Amino acid sequence: MEKQSDIIIVGIQPWDIEIGSNCKNMAMELSKKHHVLYVNSCLDRITSIKNRKSAGVIKRNAVIKSKQHLIERINPNLWVLTPACLLESIQFLPSGLFSFFNKINNSRFANAIKKAQVELNFKEFILLNDSDMFRSFHLKELLKPSKYIYYTRDNLMTVPYWRKHGMKFEKELMRKADFVLGNSPFLITEAEKHNPNSYFIGQGCDVSDFMKMPSQQPIELQSLEGPIVGYTGLLSSRRLDIDLLIFLAKREQNLNFVLIGPEESCFKNSLLHQLPNVYFLGNKSPESLPAYIHHFDICINPQIVNDLTEANYPRKIDEYLAVGKPIVATKTPTMAIFEEVVYLAHEKENFLTFIHQALAENSIEKTVLRQKEALKHTWENCIQLFWKSIQTS
Repeated sequence: MEKQSDIIIVGIQPWDIEIGSNCKNMAMELSKKHHVLYVNSCLDRITSIKNRKSAGVIKRNAVIKSKQHLIERINPNLWVLTPACLLESIQFLPSGLFSFFNKINNSRFANAIKKAQVELNFKEFILLNDSDMFRSFHLKELLKPSKYIYYTRDNLMTVPYWRKHGMKFEKELMRKADFVLGNSPFLITEAEKHNPNSYFIGQGCDVSDFMKMPSQQPIELQSLEGPIVGYTGLLSSRRLDIDLLIFLAKREQNLNFVLIGPEESCFKNSLLHQLPNVYFLGNKSPESLPAYIHHFDICINPQIVNDLTEANYPRKIDEYLAVGKPIVATKTPTMAIFEEVVYLAHEKENFLTFIHQALAENSIEKTVLRQKEALKHTWENCIQLFWKSIQTS
C-alpha cells in the first residue's frame, strides 16, 4: 500500500471546465488517500481581453486584481488553486522569442504555486503535469518535486495550436520527466521514443450510474419504431466519419440512427439532416445519458481514422459497456484494447455487417461479459497502475 503523499497537479484543463476531465477524475481518486493541490491554468493577457465576459475569466481577473491567490477546498484532502498572476500571450512568437518569454511565464506560474505550497505545507511532493507542455515546461527545475510525471492522453500534435511549438517542447519535456504516463498504448509507444520510463495506466470511468436501470424511456425515443443505433458525444468531423454514417443510414432505412451531442458546423450542414431515419437530439446532461444508452439496441463509435483518433481512448466505450450494449466501432490501434467485447470494423461494409451480427448475437451472457469488462476500467484501477508505474525505479 502506497504511503500518503503530497501531489500537485498542473494541466491544460481548469477545475471549472464544463466537460469531463481525466485529470479532475484522477485528482478526486488520488485525494481519497493523498493530499492533492489542483492548479488552475493561469490566465493569459489576450484571453483576459477576448473572453472577459465569460464566468471563468471574470473570476480569474478578480483574483488577479485582488493580488491574492484563491485556494478552494473541495474535500478534506483536495484543494484547487487559482493563481493571481497574468501570463503573456506568446503563442504567435517565433521559436527563440517564445522560449525566452515562456521562461518568464513559467517563473510567474511557479511563484504562485510556491506560495500555495507553503500555505498548505506541501514539502516533498509529486508533480503531475497533464499535457501542459508550455506553461509547465520549467516547473521541474523551478519547483524541484521529488518526482515529475508527464501525463499524455491526446495526440495534441494534430492540433495546429499545439503543433507550432509543441513538436519541440513536448519531446524535450518527456525526456526530462521522471515518468511519462498515458491512457493510450499508441501514445505510450510514441513516448517511449523519448523516455524509457513510459507506462500505459489505462483509463477510468465512473460506470455506476450507467449500470442502473432508468425509471423510464426518454420521450424522444418513445415514438421510434425499429432498432435504435445510437451515438453519444461531440459530433465533429475531426473524430467521426460522416460519410460512413450517411452510408449506414441510407443502406438501412429500417434502423433509427440517434446522435446525441453538440454539433460542429460540418454535421449541421451535412446530408445526415435530410435523412428520415437520422435523429439529432442535441446535447444532454451527463445525468440523463444513461437513460438514452439503455434504450439503444446498438451503440456505435464511427471514428474516422487519423492521427487524432488513432491515439484516442473514447470514454464512451466504457459507458456503453457498463450498460451492457453491443458496440460496433471503427478499428484503431487504441480500440484494440476492446477487441474481445467490441465489434471492430475496418471499412463501411464491414461496419454494416457487424451491426446486423451484433443485433443477432446479443444475449444476457454477452451483456454480463461487457459489464464485467467495464468494471475493469475504473479510476481506482487507473490510479493503482499510476502508483505501480512510478514505483518501478
